[in-house]
Formats: sequence, C-alpha cells, structure tokens
Amino acid sequence: MIAKEQMAKVIDHTLLKPTATFDDIDRLCEEAKKYGFYLVCVSPCYVSYATQKLSGSDVKVGTTVGFPLGASSPEVKAFEAKKAVEAGASEVDMVINLGYLKSGDYYAVKEDIEGVVQAAKEANPETIVKVIIETCYLTENEKVTAVKLCMDAKADFVKTSTGLGPAGATVEDVRLIAKLVEGKMGVKASGGIRDLKTALQMLEAGATRIGTSSGVAIMEEFK
Repeated sequence: MIAKEQMAKVIDHTLLKPTATFDDIDRLCEEAKKYGFYLVCVSPCYVSYATQKLSGSDVKVGTTVGFPLGASSPEVKAFEAKKAVEAGASEVDMVINLGYLKSGDYYAVKEDIEGVVQAAKEANPETIVKVIIETCYLTENEKVTAVKLCMDAKADFVKTSTGLGPAGATVEDVRLIAKLVEGKMGVKASGGIRDLKTALQMLEAGATRIGTSSGVAIMEEFK
C-alpha cells in the first residue's frame, strides 16, 4: 500500500464552495502544511491570499478557470488563467466547453483549451494546466474525443470532474483516460473521493493526482 507521505503528495486539497471565507482558506492552508499536501485548490479570488499564507512552505496553489460550467468565452478563460498565474497560482484547472464538444465543434474546443494553455504559460512557463472534461455528461466516444483534444492542445493533465456535476470520478473513467494518454499527460481524479479506499482505487486505475475536499479524512485513515 502507498505510504502516508506519498498519498499526501498526490492530493490537491480543495475548497471551492461558494460560501468559503478567509477563515476557511486559513484552515485549508494550515491543513495542507500539516499533512504535506501537494497543493491547495481555491477559487480565483483567493489565489493571492493563499499564496501569501503558504509562503515559505512547499505547498503549491492551484485554482479554476471557467468553473464550473466551462461556458465562459475563450477570451475570458484565457484572461482568467493569466490573472490567476500572476496572482501566484502554479496550476490552473479549466473546464472544457461541453456545449462545443456536444455540438461537434472540436476545433472550437481545442482552441478554447489552447488559449488557456498559452495564456497560463506565457505568464509562467512552469504553470500546469489541467482540463476538466466532466465525464458524467459525456458518452464513451465523447470522452475519447475530449481526451484527444486535450492532448492536441498541449495541456498537462486531464481531470475527470468539477465535483459539482451529478456524478464525480469513476474507476472506469480514470482507467480509460489513463489508457488514452499513455503516460504523456497527468490524470486527475476528482469528485466524490472521500475516503482512502476510493483514493487508492483511483490511483490503481491510473490517476496521478487526486482532487478532494476530504484530504484530512483520507490522511487520518492511515494507521
């Protein structure tokens, strides 16, 4: 079984509730430092604050772009990514444009992702861009197409879910994505991962990162 420290380093400790307060972000950052999580994922308005709170630690700050619907205009998504990186975000998790994908406008989907990738990496070449494809809304063929578009657009990760849709990550979806990316991209499983058993199942299926708001609970399961 994976060691406790290894598990901590694949967890994005996440707080994206619309009612999250500064006190909540303080708590999130303190937990991330205590348990050694890889990253905290916060809403864009808290990136600068979280960056200050985590100064001097090795915990990174991540945020979202076009969250949770993915329906912002490409220009707005690119600008949001740029501002987030300038504020201190090391990673951005953007939501794919599901409407474009289901309309069959694959060029528009790819261009949307590319805009975020380019804007984020122009602000900081080391920025990691993850693309949330929201698997619960997609057919098998659409999942395959979405992953290929993420690869073509030079994103760094494919992520299963926002956690706000009708369903989150499944072992089957993680396995499919991992098979498609062939180790050329990271795979982030998120949505509904609330215990150690589920987290381990996702890693076994090929996830390289776990997004969860239950990071503390998962870590406390280690004996």
